[in-house]
Amino acid sequence: MDNKNALRAGALAAGTTLMMLLMTSPALALTRDDGDDPGKGLSVIETLGLYVLIPLALFAIIAGLVFALDGSTDREPKTKAKAKAKA
Repeated sequence: MDNKNALRAGALAAGTTLMMLLMTSPALALTRDDGDDPGKGLSVIETLGLYVLIPLALFAIIAGLVFALDGSTDREPKTKAKAKAKA
């Protein structure tokens, strides 16, 4: 890819990103809807537990179950049979 194409691709990506940012309106997030009843926010510890610790624990449990319940007895890599030497 030469410089002209790279510059064109970069300009297109930057323009698309700028347009996406301009089209969003975060100011509307401050307006409450009818019937909106938000609960209390999460603390830092609750957030880390919910979005980091619980997924890591689930991953560890699933990986442990797969490892423990794997019925394979052959863990060595397969080697190809050596070719017979010609006499």
